[in-house]
Amino acid sequence: MTTTADTSSAAPEPGAEPRPQAVDTGSGIDAAGIDAAGIDEAERMRRWRLVLGGAAAEQCPSNLSRADAAMDAALAALYEAGEGGAGGRRGRRGGSGDPDGSGERSASLSGSAPAVVRWLGDIREYFPSSVVRMMQQDAIERLRLDQLLLEPEMLQAVEPDVNLVATLVSLHRAMPETTRTTARQVVDGVVKQLERRLADHTRSVIGGALDRSARTSRPRHADIDWNRTILANLKNYLPEYGTVVPERLVGYARAQRSTKKDIILCIDQSGSMAESVVYSAIFGAVLASMKAVSTRLVVFDTSIVDLTDQIDDPVDVLFGTRLGGGTDINRALAYCQSKITRPADTVVVLISDLYEGGIRNEMLRRVAEMKAAGVQFVALLALSDSGAPAYDRQHAAALAALGAPAFACTPDLFPDVMAAAIDKRPIPVPETA
Repeated sequence: MTTTADTSSAAPEPGAEPRPQAVDTGSGIDAAGIDAAGIDEAERMRRWRLVLGGAAAEQCPSNLSRADAAMDAALAALYEAGEGGAGGRRGRRGGSGDPDGSGERSASLSGSAPAVVRWLGDIREYFPSSVVRMMQQDAIERLRLDQLLLEPEMLQAVEPDVNLVATLVSLHRAMPETTRTTARQVVDGVVKQLERRLADHTRSVIGGALDRSARTSRPRHADIDWNRTILANLKNYLPEYGTVVPERLVGYARAQRSTKKDIILCIDQSGSMAESVVYSAIFGAVLASMKAVSTRLVVFDTSIVDLTDQIDDPVDVLFGTRLGGGTDINRALAYCQSKITRPADTVVVLISDLYEGGIRNEMLRRVAEMKAAGVQFVALLALSDSGAPAYDRQHAAALAALGAPAFACTPDLFPDVMAAAIDKRPIPVPETA
């Protein structure tokens, strides 16, 4: 590649230190080796060395500091285990162990809890919490460390998050008694943290919708629905004054103590829905604490479990689920449909990736029947911060044709979705759904 110096700059004054001329190499790096982001060659080599691992030591020569070496070892233990060190560090896209059959390993967490506990301490020291959680999940998935979570010392060392809760819930039936207490403490801590974040906003938004769910012709001033009042009094328009005389007020009545709405959460507990199950249990408990709604919580795979009697305690709900297995949405909806006594005042929320192992046409027929009876039906592909999972697009399109669009919903959006369903307004579907 030909390089040309910029000779258009004015010559330096006599006696002044000559300023290095920028050289355009076509790579965005100047003559001093500094790129557009202000990173010099040594730092760039260091970063590439940490990204690619020990196999790239010759191509990316760098003198790693003691801290860098420890960070590199922590990364190698996870992302180079079973890969023989060949081909660099593959990260979250990496393949599975020992592709050439040599049986060599460049690094390993080994199968012992003490080794993993030390590794967990290292990654917490060198990486931020968000990265720690991602690496923990990768370790569980890539190196099959889920069995080590059955040991109490492991549970005390991990960084708790929603993914860890989902893993523990899926393993709880295999846990020895000595581990279950620790596991429950970990799950309880994460659930309480999430509940503190979500509960107040949920009660506020849904409570407001419930307060306004009944119309009245004698509203308080703060509860007047001005748009509907104007529409109801257009015949009283006085053009000479440019105003409408509101002979009849339309507004909202304050909620009474009686139950105003019935809510049924119907949750797919197949393995791909684990994070959604966690958030559903939390929202179920929050809704159950609101006296103006009656909340039922149903989980299903090919069988159905009604956990309504445990709904006040989301931890009990989670340990009452059995993550994994097949899916029979039609059977679950048939059960939910049998529990509906006030269709016009009922909201059914199906949380599922819509992969149906039951009878597809029957599933769609039940949804159509519920909507025709006045039920507000909401279909969520996921209730999590992880975006939409793989889902059955044909079933999603069929539900949309019935007026029940299926979309992935974040925990922060869920209260607004529920408020819209209670108010019988259009559901706020995210643009990316």
